[in-house]
Amino acid sequence: MSQRITIDPITRLEGHGKIEIFLNEAGEVERAFLQVPELRGFEQFAVGRPVEELPRITPRICGVCPTAHHMASTKCVDAVFHVEPPPTARKIRELIYNAFMMEDHTLHFFFLGGPDFVVGPQAPAAERNILGVIGKVGLEIGSQVIKIRREVRDIINYLGGKVIHPVCGLPGGVSKGLDEAHRVQFLEVARHAVEFAKFALKIFDEVVLKNKEYVDLVMSEAYKLTTYYMGLVDENNRVNFYDGMVRIVDPEGKEFAKFKPADYLSHIAEHVEPWTYIKFPYLKKLGWRGFVEGKDTSIYRVAPLARLNAADGMATPLAQEEYDRMYQVLGGKPAHHTLAFHWARLIEALQAAETMVALLEDKEITSPDIRRIPTETPTEGVGIVEAPRGTLIHHYKTDEKGLVTEANLIVATMNNSAAIAMSIEKAAKAFIKGGKISEGLLNLAEMAFRPYDPCHACGTHALPGDMPLIINIYNHRGQLTDQLKRD
Repeated sequence: MSQRITIDPITRLEGHGKIEIFLNEAGEVERAFLQVPELRGFEQFAVGRPVEELPRITPRICGVCPTAHHMASTKCVDAVFHVEPPPTARKIRELIYNAFMMEDHTLHFFFLGGPDFVVGPQAPAAERNILGVIGKVGLEIGSQVIKIRREVRDIINYLGGKVIHPVCGLPGGVSKGLDEAHRVQFLEVARHAVEFAKFALKIFDEVVLKNKEYVDLVMSEAYKLTTYYMGLVDENNRVNFYDGMVRIVDPEGKEFAKFKPADYLSHIAEHVEPWTYIKFPYLKKLGWRGFVEGKDTSIYRVAPLARLNAADGMATPLAQEEYDRMYQVLGGKPAHHTLAFHWARLIEALQAAETMVALLEDKEITSPDIRRIPTETPTEGVGIVEAPRGTLIHHYKTDEKGLVTEANLIVATMNNSAAIAMSIEKAAKAFIKGGKISEGLLNLAEMAFRPYDPCHACGTHALPGDMPLIINIYNHRGQLTDQLKRD
């Protein structure tokens, strides 16, 4: 009779999924699959709707990253109506968006990804959470995490209308401006955010980088995946979260492609598998080559480390210093070490905070010129932003009345879906040996997907909205021998 093991909590991610692990006769891992069993339907929900409503509809895809969907959708609607927002409106959007990036990256490190390092990868499951982190670093630090998130979210709430599902984006601008009193108030928050981001990097340095065991884990083959990388860059090929060209580099770091958002279909295609509802994007010009890494792959990765790999540097000075240090420690660029996504995430949080300061020091952000009314007939548009979890694409087509006839969304987690599946299988093969499993070993396998900060709510979004995660262990005869489950 197989033994049943329950882990509570079993994981830290947004959304739904299960892992299937198959063992051969020797008890070694033969295959491992991450399955997403729900079906997303937002592309169909959009059809027939007035396109200007989509920036308020699509954020309902997810309660964790609604600001990303709101901004991608708003930019897409700009393109549909052929209108460019005035400079002040763009700055307000960028302020909201960088506040969101800083807050969301902080959430992931301290609540979701960080516990594996701060508390320990094989610590008891009940301790690998934010409470365990607070127990390690102190209650005062925990209160600082909560305080900075609340303060930064206040910026989103004030300008966005709502912090969970913003409503400020309009074709050609925003619905609300910024007065001088709030500019001064928010500038202090932004400066505080810079100091907190520096503090978070200091914690990473003390907890992870000064621990040889952790550094060896980060640099190990178990958590290394050689792929292409993609992200938005500005005119100087620096990391940009809100706008720019999409840049792809190959596994050696050489530029493979650089294109405008409207041209994404010339570069990205999607593969499907019968065992999951999620799709697997790949580089169209290379063709689908399967779940392989290295020089023969056509799979690319997105999200923090991928953005840093795809860019030539950061857009702000303090973040650039941390960028240089990270690649020095990791042995050069590009870095293929999956666990280093956590480090890159903190560097991005610092850039987001620095960008907030720069935007709020510019008094043009208080100009009343916050919208340019569209005058052209709506047609088709593409909007791309860098969500915390990677490149997010919204593409709408409308009739002459502006009613949506077709919508395509490629969410960040979907861009990473092939890499996530490969990372889980590689880690499972590295740690599960001779058919022997333990909760700690399985967490080491799960650690392969946490760096991507996957959001399967975005990737699939389905009713009834529960969060089952099941890990089934099969022997070489296909018989179920062990199961870890959380209903």
